[in-house]
Amino acid sequence: MNKIKKLSRMYDAQKFADVNTNTTLSPGLSAENKTYYEKTLLNNAEPNLIHNQFGDEYDIPKNGGKTIEFRKYDSLPKAIEPLTEGVTPKGNSLNVTAVTATVAQYGDYIQMSDMLDLTAIDNNVVQATKLLGSQAGRTMDTITREVLNGGTNVMYAPIGDTEVTSRSQLTDKAVLTVNLVFKAAALLKAFNTDTIKGSYVGIVHPYVAYDLMASDQWIDVHKYASPENIFEGEIGKIGNVRFVESSEAKISEGGADGAKVFSTLILGAHAYGKTKVAGGGLKHILKQLGYGDDPLDQRSSAGWKATHVAKRLCEQYMVRIESGSAFSDMAVAN
Repeated sequence: MNKIKKLSRMYDAQKFADVNTNTTLSPGLSAENKTYYEKTLLNNAEPNLIHNQFGDEYDIPKNGGKTIEFRKYDSLPKAIEPLTEGVTPKGNSLNVTAVTATVAQYGDYIQMSDMLDLTAIDNNVVQATKLLGSQAGRTMDTITREVLNGGTNVMYAPIGDTEVTSRSQLTDKAVLTVNLVFKAAALLKAFNTDTIKGSYVGIVHPYVAYDLMASDQWIDVHKYASPENIFEGEIGKIGNVRFVESSEAKISEGGADGAKVFSTLILGAHAYGKTKVAGGGLKHILKQLGYGDDPLDQRSSAGWKATHVAKRLCEQYMVRIESGSAFSDMAVAN
C-alpha cells in the first residue's frame, strides 16, 4: 500500500492561474483594462475546474524540462517488537516509487475584425474572453477527468437486486445508490486513505445526483452545521462523502442496448497529482489591431494558453462507480 508525500496545499483556482499570470498586450491598454480582462478570463475558468481541485500540485521549475517525477512512498510496517534496553534498533528505510509525466501546452484564440469592433454594440473583447475562459477551464478539467477515469478500481450499480459485473450490462435502471456510496467509502477507509478536509469527495453528474438527492440520508450543502470551506460545485453529502456536481463528469457509451454510462468518482487525498511549469499557468493573451502581418489594422485577437498534466498516483485512493440514469436518453457521451 502506498502513501503519497504531502507536498501540496489544497486546490486554489487562483493558483492554477499562476501568481505571474500575464495579460499579453501590445502597448496602449491601461493596467486597469489588462487586470479587468484577466479577471474575466479567470472568473469564467474557475467554476469549470471541478476535477482539478482535489489533486496534489507539483510545479516544474522554469527551465527544468517538460517531465515531472511524482514520488510515491510505501507505508512502513508496524513496529510491534519491543525495544531492548540499551540496544539501538536496526531502523527502517524509505521505499520510494517514481511516477513520471510529461507536461503539454494547450490553448486557443478568437480573431476579430476591425469592422466588427466598429459596428458591434457589445464589447467583443469581454464576450470573447468570457467564452475563452469557459473553454480553458473545461479543457484543463477534461484532461484531468480522463486521467482519473482510467483508474483500476471500479464498481457497477446493480439493477434492483441483480448484480452487474460489467459496463455492457448497465441500463437506465442501474442507478447509483446510497449503499454503493458507503461501499466505496469503506474501500477507501480500508486502505487508510486520508480524507480531504475531513471527508471523502464524490464527483457526480447532475443526472446521477438527482438519484442520490431523493434519499433520506442526503444533506443539502446549505443545511451543513458548518458550511464554511465549501468546495467549488459542492451540492451536499451522504455520510462522510461530500459531493461536487459537474456537467463534465464522464459519460460513456457501452451500456446495454445503447444506454449511456455515468461515472461517479469517489476519492480521497493524494489520489492524483497535477502540475504545470512555474510561470506557465493560465495566461490571457490579447493582441490589438495591427499585430503580426496586418498592415491595414484589420485584425485583433483574444486567446489563452496553459501548461498542464495530471497523473494518477495511488489507485487505492479512488473508486469509480459506473451507473445508468433515468436521464440516459437525454445524455450525450463526452
